[in-house]
Amino acid sequence: MRSVGTVLSLVVLATVVATFARRWRIPAPSLLVVAGLAVALLPGTPHIQISPDVIGLVVLPPLLYASAEELSWRELRAVWKPVGVLSVGLVMASAAAVGAVATLVTPLPWQMALVLGAVLASTDPVAVTALGRRLALPPKVQVLVQAESLFNDATSLVLFRVAVSVAVASAAADWGAAGSEFVLLAGGGTVIGAVLAGVVTLIRRRTEDPVLETVIALVTPYAAYVLAEAAHTSGVTSVVVAGVVLGGRGDRLTNARIRLQLHAVYGTVVFLLESVVFSLIGLALPAQVRALSDGDRAWPLYALAVAATLVAVRLLWLVPLSAVVQRQGGGRRMNWRMPLVLTWAGTRGVVPLAAALSIPVATAHGGALSQRPLVLVLTTSVVVVTLVVQGFTLAPVVQRSGIALEPDHTDREEASARCRLAGAGIRRLDELAELEAAPDVVLDRLRRGLNARLDDARDRLADSDDDHGDGAPAESADLAYRQLRRDLIAVESKELRLLYDEHAISDTTRRRLQRSLDLEEARLADA
Repeated sequence: MRSVGTVLSLVVLATVVATFARRWRIPAPSLLVVAGLAVALLPGTPHIQISPDVIGLVVLPPLLYASAEELSWRELRAVWKPVGVLSVGLVMASAAAVGAVATLVTPLPWQMALVLGAVLASTDPVAVTALGRRLALPPKVQVLVQAESLFNDATSLVLFRVAVSVAVASAAADWGAAGSEFVLLAGGGTVIGAVLAGVVTLIRRRTEDPVLETVIALVTPYAAYVLAEAAHTSGVTSVVVAGVVLGGRGDRLTNARIRLQLHAVYGTVVFLLESVVFSLIGLALPAQVRALSDGDRAWPLYALAVAATLVAVRLLWLVPLSAVVQRQGGGRRMNWRMPLVLTWAGTRGVVPLAAALSIPVATAHGGALSQRPLVLVLTTSVVVVTLVVQGFTLAPVVQRSGIALEPDHTDREEASARCRLAGAGIRRLDELAELEAAPDVVLDRLRRGLNARLDDARDRLADSDDDHGDGAPAESADLAYRQLRRDLIAVESKELRLLYDEHAISDTTRRRLQRSLDLEEARLADA
């Protein structure tokens, strides 16, 4: 009963803190970590032991799936080369650098230093996505940071397994076998995720029950993870691939009512899980510090050295990569703002903590793995440093870099798209008028509504500071009106997909306008 009460208290605390973070417009993950630390330091706070199975099996799949669904397949195809370089090359460079620094400045032997480097080598998709939601980054930059964090798991997992085998079994590192294992993890996880996405697509196309659709959406990430892990491949990669594939088809698999329900349900699940897991990171650190031996009391200095190493290696890796990409894009001068933002956005979070917790407590000979507590403390403290320092300062860094999209830019893009949608609806009305397929009074009412939308969108193009409005006509009980308006919404949705395929709008604008159309269609159905 006490454990249940602790969990409920944690949920309440995390929800309250996350709510205030949104109201104060500060990054929720950073504030949640600070709140967790503050609560853990209070007298009488119960000791909370985090299980790697709970994080890996219960928390990670839905959060990874939600992050992957937000990825734009179009932008992902445009940045797959740098994503591949970062997901493999930068992970290996970070692991090697952290291992070397940890060997020099900490009491860790080189075997456990390599484990620490493998644990912290990859950026965390949950933290990156949570921090990136409130930043107006250009689409390619946002996708690059998010895709890197989602697809670098296979590399870090292979390095982690090799490092653990060296530390636990005192075996020599077999890099040939590690290469084969990387192919198995990444390739196997990709195949399983893609196959599962295909099966789920077939099922969802034949399902119109909102409850069943919601259950399928909630079960899909867990099924992808469990199936991949059972096949000894990467469960994270499987979840990511399934999320990317299904996220790109979501608008075509279900109707408006189901999409709105899924958005609400998944938004609630992600909010609760993110709130709890980031609070747990802060709660875990004091208890881990108390488990250290007296010779490890300089751990804050060790953690700062490791965190600085990760930032330095990332910057040194991104500067030449950015120069090459900019030169290929026709740029003559090196832009330092882009690698700086990409460097500062590379935070650590839930995935490294889960990996560190899964380190065995004993060696193959039965002896205790004495340096495991220090690795846990360094991992958690580096995660806390990146979430707090980089999390609180990321928005100012992006704003001062000048690469953030101005609100006027997004307003103009959305207003221009609304003009196109209204124009497509008016053309459809003209066709119906020529065919005399509906009463003139209904056609006139729909035309007035679309003209009002068109005028409103043109006003926004002239003055992008105006508030957004739906511009929808008043709801009517007339059956003919509702049927024709739903027909026009289908036409506007088709035009919206065409705009996106023509690269005229970003994925963010497409999702916002599709949600606006879904809301109107749902209101018509309820009328």
